[in-house]
Amino acid sequence: MADFTPEAFKKEFIAILDYWGKYGPDPEKGGFYGRVNYENQAIKDSARSVVLAGRILWTFSVGHRLLKEAKYLTLADRAYQQLVKYFFDAEHGGVYWSVNADGSPLETKKQIYGNAFAMYGLSEYYRVTHHQPALEKAKELFNIIEKHAFDPVNGGYREAFARDWSATDDYILSKSPWIKSMNTHLHLVEAYTNLYSVWPDQKLKKQTANMLDAIITHIVNPETNSMQLFFDEKWKAKDPIISYGHDIEASWLLFETAEILHDEKLIARMKKKSIDMATAALKGLSPDGALNYEYDPATKHTQTDRSWWVLSEQLVGFYNAYELTKDPKFKARAEKSWDYIVSKFIDRDKGEWFGTVKEDGTPVKGDKINFWKCPYHNSRACAEMWRRLSKA
Repeated sequence: MADFTPEAFKKEFIAILDYWGKYGPDPEKGGFYGRVNYENQAIKDSARSVVLAGRILWTFSVGHRLLKEAKYLTLADRAYQQLVKYFFDAEHGGVYWSVNADGSPLETKKQIYGNAFAMYGLSEYYRVTHHQPALEKAKELFNIIEKHAFDPVNGGYREAFARDWSATDDYILSKSPWIKSMNTHLHLVEAYTNLYSVWPDQKLKKQTANMLDAIITHIVNPETNSMQLFFDEKWKAKDPIISYGHDIEASWLLFETAEILHDEKLIARMKKKSIDMATAALKGLSPDGALNYEYDPATKHTQTDRSWWVLSEQLVGFYNAYELTKDPKFKARAEKSWDYIVSKFIDRDKGEWFGTVKEDGTPVKGDKINFWKCPYHNSRACAEMWRRLSKA
């Protein structure tokens, strides 16, 4: 069995940070590369996504906050400069979805998911630096999201807009009429929660609580305690597909939101829902301890690939359920999750983690860094487990 101690998680947290500090920075164009292949070779002309940029900023900011090492602050500074210099739209507000390697705008649509991760990174950077312009940028994103994306009639937030915040039919993650999604709401409430922790604004608190309520009411299926993925304006669900990784991720993130808002009624409500969601996610576990990626109840088809981000989230989610219930089955699931990560996902040869492992345990030797392969899920999981086990 893998070493399930605070020290083990701290060590892997540092290993992830140091990998990204070594292979991520672009010495020629500044900022961070948009893609690094399996051989740790940078694809220098690759586009850079705001999701990757925001998550890198968050990761090195957390690294400096927890480890107090100057090198991580230097890397956070680098990520901050890249984000504010190239991704913010000075004319229309908000952030672009992606930019070219030279920093020029590429996909200029305003995806709320991308704006959320920019806010997430900025708020964490402000937490460790108290750099006021970073907080102002995060507040600017909050205000423009509220202005354009919030649905005052039905609740929740629309998925995406054109560059000038007019309507668009191209949402990247979905298509009209499915204008609201689980994924965007989950990460927007995460970003709002992190911003609230450094800027306790009353409107922000109200909207965060309202979004949490919308997620519990409309996105989490009350019969299955699994989340539905895409919705129309009035919260009609597109299909019953279950994403096990998002379910277990939400089970701990949403409880964290209730705690940070210091709302006792919300905490009690979310504690029950968190336990129910973690219990429901157990249905997706394979005998090897890893969650399958996805399940479609309509066709009975299971997507059995194991993903680095899903394993990261199940590690924290099952341990969070153990903390809430003291039920040893959840602790055992967390320990088995870590066993799987250590034996299958951590790449002892090239560094960092494999993005995907097949059902038979074979790793897929894909990119180490790309549009979606970011340091946030696995570094956060290690940081969370280090913190939680240290106080246990």
